[in-house]
Amino acid sequence: MACSFNTLANDLYVNFKGYHTPQGQLSQFNALYVTQGKVVETGKAKQLVKKYAKANVIDLHGKTMLPGLIDGHGHVAGLGLNLQRISLRNSPSEQASAEAVAKFASENPDLAWIRGRGWNQVLWKSKSFPTKESLNEKVSNRPVWLRRVDGHAGWANSKALELAGITRHTVSPAGGEIVKDAQGEPTGVLIDNAMDLLESHIPQQSEQELRHAILQASAHLLKLGITSVHDAGIGLSTYKVYRALAQEKQLPFRAYAMISAASSSYHEMLNNGHVVTDDGMLNISSVKISADGALGSRGAAMLQPYSDDAQNSGLLLYSPADLEKQMGLAIGKGFQTNVHAIGDKANHLALNYYEKFNKHDASRALRHRIEHAQIVAVDDLPRFKALDVLPSMQPTHATSDMNMAQDRVGHARIKGAYAWKTLLDSGVKIVSGSDFPVEYANPFYGLHAAVSRQDRHNMPKQGWLTHEAMTLTQALNSFTLDAAYGAHQEKIIGSLEPGKWADFIVTDINIFEVPSNQIWQTQVEQTYVAGKLVYSK
Repeated sequence: MACSFNTLANDLYVNFKGYHTPQGQLSQFNALYVTQGKVVETGKAKQLVKKYAKANVIDLHGKTMLPGLIDGHGHVAGLGLNLQRISLRNSPSEQASAEAVAKFASENPDLAWIRGRGWNQVLWKSKSFPTKESLNEKVSNRPVWLRRVDGHAGWANSKALELAGITRHTVSPAGGEIVKDAQGEPTGVLIDNAMDLLESHIPQQSEQELRHAILQASAHLLKLGITSVHDAGIGLSTYKVYRALAQEKQLPFRAYAMISAASSSYHEMLNNGHVVTDDGMLNISSVKISADGALGSRGAAMLQPYSDDAQNSGLLLYSPADLEKQMGLAIGKGFQTNVHAIGDKANHLALNYYEKFNKHDASRALRHRIEHAQIVAVDDLPRFKALDVLPSMQPTHATSDMNMAQDRVGHARIKGAYAWKTLLDSGVKIVSGSDFPVEYANPFYGLHAAVSRQDRHNMPKQGWLTHEAMTLTQALNSFTLDAAYGAHQEKIIGSLEPGKWADFIVTDINIFEVPSNQIWQTQVEQTYVAGKLVYSK
């Protein structure tokens, strides 16, 4: 197949089935004319071949074309570093996890710290948090630190606890918990802010290592058809790497990066103001503030105690006053403010503060977001539209959490959980993503979950809470045009309309012609950014 690598070429793509969602409505086309990296026109091949007779014609042999997919919430450096660490995502038990760690440690004798991610006690027969003892039996001479799948809890061996100085006398910090046994000894599990007590003792990656991780992640993302990522929370080192890559014209995908309010350099990055490149490859004009933890580790802040733990209402990572202060600081600097809120209490507080700030048009115009918006009090759902707050949601979270979500929150509160259709019907735009590496980055897994409310084994057979499912058009729109809107980029990407960057993908499956349970099987054959072929299968 002839392919153009020249962004200045006049390329006419023909013989494909194309779909995008200008103004949120599905539109089809079978020809695309691109010059200088931007879309000039879409339409019918017969007409465009005549109109652009001197163009370089590229035959896509009946494949399907979609706009480049946008992941509205991911962690790029985290994904790249995860590709270099042990994954416990599919581990069936605590013992199996410990054995996998031992094997990884023996295969990597030069690593000072054994690190990994992905364990999920909800999937184990025991349903219980793991302990340091199982790790100690397998690896005792090097520190081991393994983050839970959601990143809001971690599991350490005794060596790691020792290096961090965590003992029975260590007090849990605000917004975190050192899990202890009946004798008062740390079990090895640290939740939310308590993880900082240990992670502050792990040597930080160099900028060169972060650069390698970002580039390694980018290759993975482009292969999946993701041309733009909203990177949800970056520190100063990642900030510097992004700026360097953008300046060198080496950034392979579009990054809409959120400054992390948890960074020690938060004020420095804010004071630098917005960073926006002319080629649209890098935009740093938003911040990420985490209000609470995650549902799986019962760290999500709830208005009432958990249905399966009557003594626990979750964790706020900031006091309400400090959360308001952090939001106000970012808004005052003109940054879009994106609050991580999973529990109904965290969502309620964030909406309350947005209501206060958005009385001013300058704040409302920033298109503030709530990242995840997983468990929302039913009375709070209409407030997203009323306040012009965007829910940034991850469809695969619903299908990953369905085995425990109702146990956590009960029958009444589940009505406000993963409520995509209710929010869409209210007139709000949903920014869809994956939250990789918490979930797999593959956006077709997300499209499948959005329309089927099933996992990739097509379970449950009738779907889970299917009254909240999206249509396929809504789902595609949420991963393209509305995701672009959530980054103030709907005029430059998100659909293949004239004047926008020619970011598009070619797939082997037509998602609009196959049964919904096959959408997740889609393979990307080509990925283009600004008219340039950046991945070919």
